[in-house]
Amino acid sequence: MRQKHFYSHIVDITSISIEIAEMDLTPDERLHLLSLAESNVHHAVLDTILSELSEEDKKEFLKHVRDESHDKIWDLLKDKVENIENKIKKAAEDLKAELHKDIEEVKSKK
Repeated sequence: MRQKHFYSHIVDITSISIEIAEMDLTPDERLHLLSLAESNVHHAVLDTILSELSEEDKKEFLKHVRDESHDKIWDLLKDKVENIENKIKKAAEDLKAELHKDIEEVKSKK
């Protein structure tokens, strides 16, 4: 079961999920790979955000993430970071492109 993150409305990894589903893997291997992909996207998004915030804002942001206060997260980000949604999308899209490339490499070796 996928966790709904505060950025789920702007980051979609369905294409990665489909690619993984088409691979010759056991269900457990598929689930593990999908979990790794989701984790990598999550870390890329957090890294992008944290690199834009001051130390004090980072603490507030992480508190809201811990509490799953999505509205407060967005209020803070929109107030403190210009074009934050575009920055999050770009970080996720860049990573997804890299993951697709890696999946294609694995498929071509079989």
